[in-house]
Amino acid sequence: MLPKEISQIIPGTGDASEVLEIYEVSREFYREVEYREEFERYCQWYYETADRHQQELKKMRGDINIFGWFSRK
Repeated sequence: MLPKEISQIIPGTGDASEVLEIYEVSREFYREVEYREEFERYCQWYYETADRHQQELKKMRGDINIFGWFSRK
């Protein structure tokens, strides 16, 4: 292949600052994606835990209060 043909296949690297800027923007994008995914997992865990606690509280309110029998005066 001739150098002219190679330059058509492989794009020029351009200015170093431009390459670093593109890298920085893409890295920032992936960090944002990771942050949002982690936050979504946390929210899902939180809602599941809150729902489970609500169910446990409802069950506990329906139980017999044995401690109340002993603490009456």
